[in-house]
Amino acid sequence: MPHSKSAQKQVRTSKKRVLRNKSIHSLCKTNITRAERLIFSGELKPGQLAVTRAISSLDKAVQKGALHPNNAARRKSRLVNKLNRALASAATEGSPKSENNPE
Repeated sequence: MPHSKSAQKQVRTSKKRVLRNKSIHSLCKTNITRAERLIFSGELKPGQLAVTRAISSLDKAVQKGALHPNNAARRKSRLVNKLNRALASAATEGSPKSENNPE
C-alpha cells in the first residue's frame, strides 16, 4: 500500500495507463501472431499483408507511447526476418534447377 500522497497518485495514474495501453498491446500481439501463423503455414502472400498490418500497429503503438521504440523495432525486425526466411526457402524449393544439380 502506498504511503505518501505522490505514491498514491502514481498508483492511480499507473492503473489508468495500464487500461489505456492494454488494448493497444493486445492488438499488436494479435497482429504479430496472425502474421507468424500465416508465414509458418506457407501462405506467403497473405502473410506479407499481415506483416505490414503488424508493423503498422507496432508503429502506432510507439506513436501513442504504449511501446518503447526499440521494443517495436526489435519485434518488427524479427517478424520481417521470419518472412524473408520463408520467402527464401520457398524460392529455393520452387526453383527446378539448383547450383549443385544443373539437370
